[in-house]
Formats: sequence, C-alpha cells, structure tokens
Amino acid sequence: MMIEIVPTLAAVSGRYDAVFCDLWGCLHNGVAAFPEAVAALQGYRARGGQVMLLTNAPRPKSTVEEQLHRLGVPRDAWDEITSSGDAAQMAMVSGAVGRRVYHIGAPKDEPFFTDYAPDVAAFAASQPPISRVPLDQAEGVVVTGLVDDLTETPDDYRATLLMAKTLGLPMLCANPDIVVDMGAQRLWCAGALARDYDAMGGRTLYYGKPYPPIYDLARRRLAAVSGRDDAQILCIGDGIDTDIRGGIGEGLDTMFITGGIDAPAFGTDPANPDPTLLEGWLAEQKLSPTFALGLLR
Repeated sequence: MMIEIVPTLAAVSGRYDAVFCDLWGCLHNGVAAFPEAVAALQGYRARGGQVMLLTNAPRPKSTVEEQLHRLGVPRDAWDEITSSGDAAQMAMVSGAVGRRVYHIGAPKDEPFFTDYAPDVAAFAASQPPISRVPLDQAEGVVVTGLVDDLTETPDDYRATLLMAKTLGLPMLCANPDIVVDMGAQRLWCAGALARDYDAMGGRTLYYGKPYPPIYDLARRRLAAVSGRDDAQILCIGDGIDTDIRGGIGEGLDTMFITGGIDAPAFGTDPANPDPTLLEGWLAEQKLSPTFALGLLR
C-alpha cells in the first residue's frame, strides 16, 4: 500500500487532539525557524489542537524554550515541551547510573545538572544528590554530547569509552540522535557515542526518542495541560529511527517529514518527495508511517 503523502498538516489534523512535534529538521534547522512550520502549528492550535514539542535535545525544557525564542519561534506555536534531557534527568536523579557520574558533554549542556523542570525538581528533592567525578571514581557515565561538536568526531572518544567499558560503567545517553544538521553543517550527537559504547559491549541506557521514557513523560505533561489522558496523538518528525519508530512503538499515528535529515533520498525537491523513491526507502527501513509530508506546513 502506498503511503499517503499529504499536502499540509491541516489536511489531517482534525483527526487528532494533539501532536508530538519534533524540533530540529521540522520546526528549525538550528539557525532559524521555518516560517511555514511555525504557521502550521499556530493554525493547529487555533483550531483547538494542542502542541507538545518533543525533542531529543539533551537539555532541560527551559533551555530548549530559550533556544526557540532565539530562533524566532513564537510562544503561541506550542503548549508544552518535553526534551530527552528532561527524561534523562529524571533517570539520573533516580540513580539509574549511580550517584557519582562522569560527564561527557559541552559547556552548553551544563544546565543538565542544575536546571530541572518542576516535575523533575520535585522528584530530585526526594533523592540523594548527584555528584560529578573523574572517570576512575565514577559509578556511571552521563553523555549529553561531544565536548566540541563543531570540530570533534566520535573517534576522539574511543580511549575514554574503552576505559569506561573496562571499569564496567553503565552509560546514560541523554540524546539518542546520531547526527543533526545545523544549517549546512552536519554535527555528531550523543547517540553516536552511545552507539560506539554499545558496539564495545558497554551497557547503555537511552531516554529520548524512540525509547518509552520520553513518551511517558510527554503524556503526563500533556494530560496536565489538557486535563485529559485519552488524547488522540499524531507524532511528527523527520527522524525515521527516532520520531517515526518511537511513535509506532507507542501505538501512535505518525507523520514523516521527508524534507529533513534524509531529504536527498527522495528526489531533488525537499518539499515534494518522489513517491516511488519514498516507498522503496521505507521498505528498506521496514517502517510504515501513517502519513508523509515534504516540509511541515
């Protein structure tokens, strides 16, 4: 059966009470917001729908909100945010990889250890503190990304990962994404280090899409906003192995934005994917999104 390629979000949005919408590649490119995508979400909310921004950013939602403001995403385009950072923080403060942790990540990720959303903060207050220590004193590793994702690659971390594996340390991955595009530059994410750690035989825990914890947290936050827990939800995203696989795994309908990270696979016009190329590619992925849309609009 051919996938249904729709012209706009509005063409199908009346079937859903809420959307779980990805950010990077759908709503912005790390440099600027996409005006048509902003308008699509504003329009959906104006028709009574609720927008949960669901992102694999390894930072708390307050930091994500600040970034959205800088990129020009207006506040009336969304209702609530759930980040991979939020879900990973919840796991970290619960002691998922111990209380003494070694951190791999950039200075921009510092808020991960200090800035908790209210629901995470309430839980953290009931738990013993987390301390950051050198690798040889750690009970586990928390990876939020590369220290300098503009210049480094996962190969730069091989020795560190091998040492962590030798010490038998579990790894908490705060962002399962492998790569992301910032404008025209492709950057490595925390998921690339976690993938390599898995390949070495290390034990890795993931908390963003497509894994259940981020969806559990997003559903709780959506219920708090909407006052109901039976919303019909559509998952929107350009990551086939994160947004789409995760949504399908949760039993939710999905909308694959083809003009994002994998756009070259579907022809020369990102806004209008070639149906034959798209069908062949999805068959290789062994995944069937409910809908496809070139660009969120």
